[in-house]
Amino acid sequence: MNETIGTNTDVSMESATASQPTSVPASQSSQAGNASTGTQEPFDDECVTPSEPEGKAQGKHIGAVVYFSSISNNTARFIESCGFPEEGINVYRIPLRPKEAPLQVREPYILIVPTYGGGDISKALLPQIRKFLNGHKNRSFIRGVISSGNRNFATAFCAAGDIIAEKCHVPFMYNFELLGTADDQCQVRDGVRNFFLNAQSSQAEHR
Repeated sequence: MNETIGTNTDVSMESATASQPTSVPASQSSQAGNASTGTQEPFDDECVTPSEPEGKAQGKHIGAVVYFSSISNNTARFIESCGFPEEGINVYRIPLRPKEAPLQVREPYILIVPTYGGGDISKALLPQIRKFLNGHKNRSFIRGVISSGNRNFATAFCAAGDIIAEKCHVPFMYNFELLGTADDQCQVRDGVRNFFLNAQSSQAEHR
């Protein structure tokens, strides 16, 4: 099933339900450059209790969003403006500080992350994001990625989305600049909701 969110993407889509995501060791490189989603071996999270969402879905639960935001909270404000819980979507935040309990997600989700590194693709993903994706169970539930970036990064604009899409074998669904616009918020909210509703419909048809 090919899914896109809006039209603000120049990345080819892959099936959201095709192959299972693979591990993301540091030795692999992305199409955008020699960047990796992992600097360590995937940690064992088989027996860890699932985390509670930061924002719990209201009404009929249809899916989840996982996001990372630095101390600037720019991405956090974007996520809040999207109003995902009102659409039946759980919201989880990847911990900022190493001493916080690691996030464990056990339901299908779309990952929303900023791009870091100031144009250096090798630094596009922060260690917190890599650690989350290197959890075997966490990685198995990712269904797509959305990334923000800064056009001043040139070819590294939204490189985080390129890297994650390639390593986890999921579609890069949408990109936006910095804080995004009101239109970006609508596109992402409606697109994520429709993605999960369409997935549910497709599953029902194949039963």
